[in-house]
Amino acid sequence: MKEISYQPAGQFESTRFEKIHNVSFPNHTTASAVVAREIAELIRDKEQNGSACVLGLATGSSPIKVYEELVRMHREEALSFKNVVTFNLDEYFPMRKSDTQSYFNFMHEHLFDHIDIPPQNVHIPNGELNPEQILEFCVEYENKIEALGGLDFQLLGIGRTGHIGFNEPGSNFNSNTRLITLDHITRVDASDAFLGIDNVPRRAITMGIASVRRAKRIVLLAWGQHKAGIIRETVEGEITSEVPATYLQRHENTTFVLDHEAASQLTRNSTPWLVGPCNWTSELKSKAIVWLCGRTGKSILRLTDSDYNNNGMSGLLVQEGSAYDFNIAMFNRLQHTITGWPGGKPNADDSKRPERAEPASKRVIVFSPHPDDDVISMGGTLDRLVEQGHEVHVVYQTSGNIAVSNEEARKFLEISQTLNPDSEISKALLAEINTPNGHPVDSNELRKVKGMIRRSESLAATRYLGLEDDNVHFLDLPFYETGRPKKNELSENDIELMTGIISKIKPHQIYAAGDLADPHGTHKVCLEALFAALERLRGEAYMKDCWVWLYRGAWHEWELHEIDMAVPLSPDQIIKKRHAIFFHQSQKDRVMYQGDDDREFWMRAEERNKATAAGYRAVGLADYAAMEAFVRYRF
Repeated sequence: MKEISYQPAGQFESTRFEKIHNVSFPNHTTASAVVAREIAELIRDKEQNGSACVLGLATGSSPIKVYEELVRMHREEALSFKNVVTFNLDEYFPMRKSDTQSYFNFMHEHLFDHIDIPPQNVHIPNGELNPEQILEFCVEYENKIEALGGLDFQLLGIGRTGHIGFNEPGSNFNSNTRLITLDHITRVDASDAFLGIDNVPRRAITMGIASVRRAKRIVLLAWGQHKAGIIRETVEGEITSEVPATYLQRHENTTFVLDHEAASQLTRNSTPWLVGPCNWTSELKSKAIVWLCGRTGKSILRLTDSDYNNNGMSGLLVQEGSAYDFNIAMFNRLQHTITGWPGGKPNADDSKRPERAEPASKRVIVFSPHPDDDVISMGGTLDRLVEQGHEVHVVYQTSGNIAVSNEEARKFLEISQTLNPDSEISKALLAEINTPNGHPVDSNELRKVKGMIRRSESLAATRYLGLEDDNVHFLDLPFYETGRPKKNELSENDIELMTGIISKIKPHQIYAAGDLADPHGTHKVCLEALFAALERLRGEAYMKDCWVWLYRGAWHEWELHEIDMAVPLSPDQIIKKRHAIFFHQSQKDRVMYQGDDDREFWMRAEERNKATAAGYRAVGLADYAAMEAFVRYRF
């Protein structure tokens, strides 16, 4: 994916598909630093001119790194905010300023408490108003912005519905600050922070579309694969009230700042051959031929020269020669990814297999971010590895305690109290659960109980798959142990725990979650911990013979062209995998943090495994019931 330099909208040469200036960066940290620098330059320019810098600010996960960089510049580069006046986009209603979920609290935690902005210069919609006061407040909010000459810069995020601020689908082009009813999807996305959708407010005060459009400069941030679809719809689609962010197509100075995942579905990245000449890398060839099969409804070996020429891929044929030879080469490439021996087939030619034949019996680590990702994402492969005689270790990286509901914990505590009526611990924890005092962070004792529930479920599942308890490890990485959806940064202790378990086992294979679509970020941090550990252990002799395989499945799946190893599952193995997932009873029926997919995890896993098999079948390869997919990570 080609990175575009960050430049003003007027200098942008878009493809014929794109209607909003956009730039993409390798990661959101780099992108956030660039945006923070633009804001800092604007603040300094205004200061030199003796005028106020009026900023419109956003909340949510997207701008956090921008605010961190601004705070760093304040501390280390003397960036002053004394001439800055801020107006936040929105606030839940009703919402107390003291509530941990309030945007008032968010902004002070991430920015205002760490800089020198005068308190009177901070404006955030008031979620504590009486309903009859809201209209007057909203009019006054607009008047304050206008009196300062309007917003110099507006920072935005984007929701899965295409909302900006809380301007939900159906919002009018000329809407101003107002009270609005939240879309169900928006409330689902916010449910993690509120410990369940039932606790998410149904209304919010938001600046309107017109309020945002009047800003002199607009920058919208979007990170991650789960934002890719709505970004493509916004940047390349028609203007519609059903996707309010498309209204930004009519703003003359707007830039969408994206990471590569969020930009992945833009035409220039997803199907660049439709845009212009391509550098036909091996990866792009695989992607293109899978796309062409879907476009034409043909298997690989039935594709013709005309199919390539009529779908923007004539340049590929010029490079490769006839479709006939190229089709055979690509068919073989995909066929060689399929194996029923994920640990390698002993005494077999492994030159065209995903894994090595030797050593015949391998030491294997399966890292699982949460205490169920192993069976959800690669339960069938895990079963195969055990059955085929490998020394398999499952390592659960976090306790997963926050995903256990109070109702689930109550059942176990009530049993404990029945068995031991004099237990003061059970009495105290039941009192904590039964006290209606908002949404406080669980006590350490209650979190320990919830972690024990997840442990017992994990051991039940791994025993079912034939693993000894000694081969199951629980790291309880410290970054996770906050008792809240928001986690700490990765620490030295986290990395040391990871390096310790790898050094102890000295694996030939490592399996880890590469599913970065996880909406609350635990998978991403766990993967970063693994990468940091691998870097430290790079010089160890045993690491030279260690291969790393990344799985997905809980939130997203590898695309067919990305897959390096596909492990077929028989109908019996599908059932066995399902039963292994069922041992995680606290996560069944009512999942607290399930993101944008309301199916239970076993349903998601089966459908995605079946879809992967269907993808192979569609391009003309063997017909399996289901498949688990992996990508090799070369460190």
